[in-house]
Amino acid sequence: MSARNYLFLQGVCSPFFASLGRALRQHGHDVRKVNFTVGDRVYWGLGNTVSYRGPMRALPQFYADEYERHGTTDIVLFGDCRPVHQPAIALAKQMGIHVHVFEEGYFRPYWVTLERDGVNGNSALPRDPKWYREHARALPSYGNGEPFTASFWRRAVYDVGYNIWAGLNPVLHRGVSSHVPYNPAVEYLSYVRRGMRLQTRARRDASILQRIMTEAEKRPFFLFPLQINTDAQVRFHSPFSCVADALRYVVESFAAHAPQLCRLLVKAHPLDPGLVNYHKMIAALSKQLGLADRLFYIESGVLPPLLDRTRGVVTINSTTGASAILHGRSTIALGKAIYDMPGLTFQDPLQTFWREHYVPDNKLFSAFRNVVIHHTQLNGGFYSTDGIALATQHAVARLTGNA
Repeated sequence: MSARNYLFLQGVCSPFFASLGRALRQHGHDVRKVNFTVGDRVYWGLGNTVSYRGPMRALPQFYADEYERHGTTDIVLFGDCRPVHQPAIALAKQMGIHVHVFEEGYFRPYWVTLERDGVNGNSALPRDPKWYREHARALPSYGNGEPFTASFWRRAVYDVGYNIWAGLNPVLHRGVSSHVPYNPAVEYLSYVRRGMRLQTRARRDASILQRIMTEAEKRPFFLFPLQINTDAQVRFHSPFSCVADALRYVVESFAAHAPQLCRLLVKAHPLDPGLVNYHKMIAALSKQLGLADRLFYIESGVLPPLLDRTRGVVTINSTTGASAILHGRSTIALGKAIYDMPGLTFQDPLQTFWREHYVPDNKLFSAFRNVVIHHTQLNGGFYSTDGIALATQHAVARLTGNA
């Protein structure tokens, strides 16, 4: 096996990229890193780096020089929509350099995504049911992967460890545009406020859930699980500029077209910092559209029991859509999603979704899941010691062509 020259760009807020870079070096490959923030530098710690300070318009030439000077054969990055990554990917494709993109897993919690050239809306995965049925025949049936522990608090500590240095970025990387629209300190303060708010709203949410679940036979409910408001998949791979725009669109469609007895339950994303007051927005929409006793909002609770009982699920392009299909629920994706295809999701407009009863093909979903896992998923995680070790092991095999 000939040695390759890997250039690492931005990764997740954890030691995963450092673990992967170290492992690739141990296999005899050259590994170099570009730092765009102080946090990038802190979590790398392996040397052989260059710090980019801007401006953004000079990135294409910077990458061209890097690729040529160091004989780059592969670039490795997390998230293909980040401003610092887009010119790197475009140029690498022109030059025949391999592009390896990591992302959160399509099937969670024990998988992460690694695809060539792009992920999610940029994924090369076909949207053709026949292709999945044919390719699944020669594949094993994948389970849920080897389990590992991963706590929210460990992830939070990693995130703070990365962003605590953010105040230095305007000085040391002043020309770099961040993919994060909010100052981390503002997000953390909002998380604290939301956590305190959840203490008082948990009882109210439980009461709403009990009522909706108990009355589900006579008053069927649709479920709209929200994505994080800053989710790049919403901004880049959907017709909406933000989650709030999608929420208004869905609620207005429900009011105009859903059967009168049906309800709509909107659920907050568990990791949303609470910078957008959805509770206030939904209350205003309910009053404006006459949806009293039909439109509900909860911030807590778990999804599986809701997916078991709901009449249908509306999503932009969340991985929750795949979970809904797994539960046999009628599902519509309003944005680009890898699972959005005939046989799995409702293909007609949202206005007709409310009155149609669509059942996904469970055999097709099984084939789809096995093929997607085989081609794009790695057993492991980004935010725990055990998860990082697993993901590193499998990523090295995939990146070096030994998987």
